[in-house]
Amino acid sequence: MDRPVLVIGNKNYSSWSLRPWLLLRHFGVDFDEVRLALGSPGFASQVQQYSPTGKVPALHDGALQLWDSLAICEYANERWLGGRGWPADPAQRALARAAAAEMHSGFTALRTQLPMNSRRQPDGYRWDAAAQADINRIRALWSELRRQHGAGGAFLFGEFGIVDAMFAPVAVRFDGYGVAAEGIAGDYLQALLALPALREWRQAGAVETEQLAATDALRQPV
Repeated sequence: MDRPVLVIGNKNYSSWSLRPWLLLRHFGVDFDEVRLALGSPGFASQVQQYSPTGKVPALHDGALQLWDSLAICEYANERWLGGRGWPADPAQRALARAAAAEMHSGFTALRTQLPMNSRRQPDGYRWDAAAQADINRIRALWSELRRQHGAGGAFLFGEFGIVDAMFAPVAVRFDGYGVAAEGIAGDYLQALLALPALREWRQAGAVETEQLAATDALRQPV
């Protein structure tokens, strides 16, 4: 049987691509990767071959095509992970899905003002009150879930799962923009950053040559 194909953007910039890639890599799913450079002259025409929305990520598994990061993670959980992507306990599974959905649909100010840039190092750049409110909510959510449900592992519900993959780009943002996280939230942040699959992704992103000027220009206080 042919291996599934995951179509992604730049590893330095594509937060949505990171999520399913990280889940598949962490659980050892064998897949082929197609990387398309965001913002490049050929991106728009290339991505149409793989995704009906013109966006990444996209997954091709035989005749099946999926074009949403959370949908890809859900499919992978059923297709290859035997359900390990979510907690086994029904109540915990519901909470994990709620947190993943909140990340999937929310935190607009954080996404806009602290865009994914894995090569970035903290400097004098700052964000407004709306982005700070997003940061505060994320840190509180991390602390609450880890405190109540994280026994037996370093992640939100103990073992790494889909909800952690959804928050992995936030860890990269916090690291690159110098967002502080202390206590339980800080421990969780470090666990995400130390994940071997995430380190592999960031190492690959560090040697990419493409640049997104608007993202790279966020260097001065606002």
